[in-house]
Amino acid sequence: MELLQRVVTCAALVLFRCAYLYTSAVQPSLFHGSSVASGPWILLEDLSSVFGDVEPERAAGKHAHKRRKLADGREKTTSSDDEEAAGKGRGRQILLSKAEMPGWAETLDSFRTARDSWDLLHSHEALEAEFNKLCAGWKTESWLWFRIFLTDMIIYQGQYRKALSSLLQMATFQPEQALVPAGGGSLENHRVLIQQASCHYALGEHRLACEKLLEVIGGLVPQSQDSGRSSEEPGRVKARPRKGNDLRLCPCTSKSILSFGLQMMLACFKLRAFADSRDDLALGHVIVLLQYDWPQGESLFLKSVDKICQQGSFQYENFFNYVTNIDMLEEFAYLRTTEGGRVQLELLPNQGMLIKHHTVTRGITKGVKEDFRLAMERQVSRCGENLLIVLHRFCINEKIILIQSLP
Repeated sequence: MELLQRVVTCAALVLFRCAYLYTSAVQPSLFHGSSVASGPWILLEDLSSVFGDVEPERAAGKHAHKRRKLADGREKTTSSDDEEAAGKGRGRQILLSKAEMPGWAETLDSFRTARDSWDLLHSHEALEAEFNKLCAGWKTESWLWFRIFLTDMIIYQGQYRKALSSLLQMATFQPEQALVPAGGGSLENHRVLIQQASCHYALGEHRLACEKLLEVIGGLVPQSQDSGRSSEEPGRVKARPRKGNDLRLCPCTSKSILSFGLQMMLACFKLRAFADSRDDLALGHVIVLLQYDWPQGESLFLKSVDKICQQGSFQYENFFNYVTNIDMLEEFAYLRTTEGGRVQLELLPNQGMLIKHHTVTRGITKGVKEDFRLAMERQVSRCGENLLIVLHRFCINEKIILIQSLP
């Protein structure tokens, strides 16, 4: 028995030490006097493949797009080993930006060692029983930093339902205190909501996922966006598709969380937009969301245009509120021409009612076309607007319809 106690004590000390090192790196504000300069970080689903999984285009009947840039030999953006690090194990990876997290290798090693120690302590009934006694004596259930590690470990194991239960416990953990000390970042206080959204998404519960994340996004203040985006931006979606269900350590910043939210909503609405049944609302949301990582999503946008052409019409009355991408505007203007197929586009508020009214005359129809032309010209003048602000406004103003549009 004494030997068993020694083994459990040693393994537990390794577990707690490595879990502490991991948590102090991803949530340094929990520890007064922490020497870790970077952070906080949050473990979420990796959405690098959000622009992938596009069915090959059929050669027959393919719409002749006005702007098919991907066919002109332009180099696609891919990630490299210098841009991100991957912690491997059990078929999953934890991706992160090496440039943004000093000591990333040690952080991932600590996480892996803590997981292995946990597995060892639960590999036999006798070990587990002795470990539970030790935890009860040390009152580990009151250690918030340890709960953060345990939640991340459960997420890594893919036990999302269990992770949601753990996150719910964390949300009620010491309710009189915030997750961070006074003066800490508000996004850290929303850590639970962000991870809940990620878990719901992984479970296919898209409405709950968007509901949680939009609650957080509503309180964000979008930053200015540079015209040239850094290749080492932590929230950047990579074009390279990945096998398996990977995770990503994302900086808990407004820009990174907004980026994750836009990617997640795109992933959710993409499934509805390209289903066999017609869903113009979902397709319109996809087109709006594809603007963020442009031209990463150009193939998916052209697929959207192909579907619109097959339908022969498209209705999305929020188009001119949120679509400011010049390439997209040119493509939609082209769809109205003879060469573009004279597709019926209902992009102006109440335009559908006017066109479909049984008393429509040639003069009214001409007026609708003129309104469309003037609206398109005005829209071109908006192409220089801060896209992050436009998309942030989209998330706030259309929150209810976004949530209701998902199953």
